[in-house]
Amino acid sequence: MADYILKKYCPRIEFDSYEDFFENFRIEVPEAFNFGFDVVDEWARVEPEKKALVWCDDHGEERTFTFTELSALSNRTANAFRALGIGKGDVVMCILRRRWEYWVCAVALCKLGATIIPASLQLTKKDVAYRANSANVKAIVCVDDDYVCTQVELAMPESPTIKEKIVVAGERDGWIPFDEFIADASEDFERPTGDAGVTSEDIMLMYFTSGTTGNPKAVLHNFAHPLGHIITAKYWQQVQEDKLHMSVTDSGWAKFGWGKIYGQWIAGATIFAYDMDKFVPTQLLQKMQDHGLTTFCAPPTMYRFMLQEDVAAYDLSSIQNFATAGEPLNAEVTLAWERLTGKKIREGFGQTEGPVLLATFPWVEPRPGSMGKPSPLLGIQLLDDEGVRVEDGEEGAICVTGLREAYPPGLFVGYYGDEERSREAVGGEFYNLHDMAWRDSDGYHFFVGRNDDVIKCSGYRIGPFEVESALVEHPAVVECAVTAAPDPIRGKVVKATIVLARGYEPSDELVKELQNHVKRTTAPYKYPRIVEFVDELPKTIGGKIKRKLIRQTDGIHD
Repeated sequence: MADYILKKYCPRIEFDSYEDFFENFRIEVPEAFNFGFDVVDEWARVEPEKKALVWCDDHGEERTFTFTELSALSNRTANAFRALGIGKGDVVMCILRRRWEYWVCAVALCKLGATIIPASLQLTKKDVAYRANSANVKAIVCVDDDYVCTQVELAMPESPTIKEKIVVAGERDGWIPFDEFIADASEDFERPTGDAGVTSEDIMLMYFTSGTTGNPKAVLHNFAHPLGHIITAKYWQQVQEDKLHMSVTDSGWAKFGWGKIYGQWIAGATIFAYDMDKFVPTQLLQKMQDHGLTTFCAPPTMYRFMLQEDVAAYDLSSIQNFATAGEPLNAEVTLAWERLTGKKIREGFGQTEGPVLLATFPWVEPRPGSMGKPSPLLGIQLLDDEGVRVEDGEEGAICVTGLREAYPPGLFVGYYGDEERSREAVGGEFYNLHDMAWRDSDGYHFFVGRNDDVIKCSGYRIGPFEVESALVEHPAVVECAVTAAPDPIRGKVVKATIVLARGYEPSDELVKELQNHVKRTTAPYKYPRIVEFVDELPKTIGGKIKRKLIRQTDGIHD
C-alpha cells in the first residue's frame, strides 16, 4: 500500500531533480476533501493494523494507536461533540499540549465540519477571553493543568459563547472528564452530507498568531489545507511510510500542523509524540535514540541547546533526515551537528499562514545559512517595494505570487472577521510575507530578517540574522537577538542581547571578545556596539524571539 493516499491527490510523486519537482509536482484538490474521512478512515479501511501514533510522556506512560483505533476514537468523540450541539462551522478551542487526545479531537472536529483553534498552555485569562469572543468559541478542551484551567475559569464570565468545558487526563469541578465525555458514544459516525457536509473551501482550522504588540490575528485555513502539507512532510521532512517521524512542537503551534499530523499521515508515516513536561536536551536525545526515529524536525533553538550536551554519546544513526524551521538556522549549528552525527540539517521556511515555502528538498544539497529553494505551486519570488522581482544578490520581500491564477492548497485564505486585512493580504496577485531575503546565482535563498527588524545605521542596512549567525559561532553564545538601539550620534546602533553557554560569565572582556569576533566574521561595521547578557530571550507563545519588544524596551518605537 506504499504511497496509497498520496497517489490519490498527486499525479506524480517521484521526481528526478529539483527542477523536475518544481515544474511538474501537482496536487489535485477534490471538491469536498475531509482529512478525517479521506485520510484517517481511509487508512483504517485499507490497512487496519497500520500504526498512526506512538505516544509517550515523562511519567512512564506510552501508547500506540493504529488508524483503526483512531478512527473509532474520533468517531466516538465526534458523536460526543454532536451531543453537545457542535456541528459544521462551530468553533472549539483545544489546549492539549502534546496529549494523544489532541489527535483524536482534531480528527473528530474535522469529521463534524467544525473549526478547531489549537492553543498554547501559556495563554492568560485575557488571551482565552479574546480568542473565545473573537471566534465565538462554543466549547473548550484542556489538559488537566492548574495554570491553564484556572485561566479558562477566570475567563468564563467574559466568554459567554463557551457553553462546555472538557478536561483531559484529570477531573475538575465544573468540567466534563474526557473519558466520561466519550464513554457512551457510538463508534459509528456517518460522513455528513448535504448542508451538513463540508467542501474543501470551508474553514477547518484557525490559528491566532502571537504578535509582539496588539491583538493576535486569526489565520484561517480551509479543509484543503492538509493537502498543502504534502510538500512539507514528503519532500522536505522526507517522512517514510510506516517509519517514525518526530517534530518537536506543542499542539498550540502551527508547527504541529506542519510536522505532527497532516502531511505525515497523508504520506503514511507513523508519528512519534513525546509529551515532555519541559524541554530537557538529554531526555529528548534519549527518546530519539531509544525509539529509533527515521526522520526528525525541531526548531533551531533546540538543536543549539542539544549541542551543549554530549550528542556523540547517543546513537542517532537511525535518523536519516534532520530538519528545522521556526527561526533561521545559523550555519555554525548545522556544521556542528554534521560533525557529530554525520548528517546535515535541512532547513525549511514558512509561516503560520502556509505550508513550507522554501526548503532544502531531497535534490538540493544543504548550504549552511540558506533556507534552500522555493516550493512548487507557490510561485515564490523576492519583490521590491514596487512589486518587481529583484536581481540575484539583492534583498527583496518573500512573496507568494500568482494567487489569481491558481490559489495554492495550504495557504491561508484570510483573517477571521477582518475582510479588509484579508483582501490586502491575499486578495491581489501576491501575498507579501514582509520577510526579507536574498537569492544567490544558484537559486539558494538566504534570510535577512523581518522587514521591520532590518537595522538602518549610518547609511547601512544590516540584517540581524547575519550578525546573530556570527555571534553563535562563538562558543560562549547559545542564542541571541540582534536589534537596533538608540544612539545620540548615529541615530541607531546594533545591539546584541545574548544568552550565554554554561561555563561563561558576563564581563567587559567577553563583550570585547564577542565584538571582535563579529568584526572578523562579517563586515566590521555590523558589530554590536551594545551587548547585553540575559538569562533568556523574550519570546512569543509560538517560541519566536520578540525582537520588537527588545527594541521598544530600549526606546525604539517602529
